[in-house]
Amino acid sequence: MNHSYEVSIVIPAYNESARLGRSLNRVLDFVHQEGWQAEVIVVDDGSSDGTAEIVKEYARTNPMVRLLQNPGNRGKGYSVRNGMLNARGSIVLFTDADLSSPIEEASKLLEALDGGADVAIGSRWVRSELQTQRQSVARQVLGRTFNLLLRMLLQLEFKDTQCGFKAFRRSAAKMLFPLQKIEGWGFDPEILFLAGRMGFEVAEVPVVWAHAEGTRINPVADGAKMVLEMLRIRWYALTGKYGDPPVTTTSGVLADGPHPRG
Repeated sequence: MNHSYEVSIVIPAYNESARLGRSLNRVLDFVHQEGWQAEVIVVDDGSSDGTAEIVKEYARTNPMVRLLQNPGNRGKGYSVRNGMLNARGSIVLFTDADLSSPIEEASKLLEALDGGADVAIGSRWVRSELQTQRQSVARQVLGRTFNLLLRMLLQLEFKDTQCGFKAFRRSAAKMLFPLQKIEGWGFDPEILFLAGRMGFEVAEVPVVWAHAEGTRINPVADGAKMVLEMLRIRWYALTGKYGDPPVTTTSGVLADGPHPRG
């Protein structure tokens, strides 16, 4: 790509000392290779290992790296929101600390934003052949069931809402994340649900992805929590907890303010 971006890369991290250094090296190498004007924000979610110390060491020698620390262990959703709202880039991207989707795939998300999208989400299932290491069959079945429920309850017509690799125009991020209420694993559908309510264009982008061992998601317990969070999202919408959705004209311009695409 011939563009130079002001990009913020947000990495939520909880007890990631074993692999965070390798991930930061890869992210920083990629940013330098692309010539991006960027910042890398690691959000420490109350880790009890040396995660914060690793980030501080990187920050001492590389001003591109920033550390944010949550008030205790609050969850991935809280961590992502904390990073997104403190980001300063014109494009804000978040990625998992294990880089299950390689950071090099970020160029695909930015190309989608270049093409007019407000939000670009990495997807493991638009082109499933790009998965270099798949999850277990049990996890795949639970994932498909969860996706079906999302379509029924929240009308989210995406093949994959849970891939931890998403990019936002700054204008979209600053409107969406202050409304986020889910602090656990179910925050992804909430953000996409809100994006739909607000008229943002969301592009689902096929990306290379590999299942990383050591994931902290329990497919049964956390799956049940995410279903409950899905019901909470629907309840919040019905009871006005998200406020009234913006009213758009036939031209797609917000009647009560500027068009969200910025």
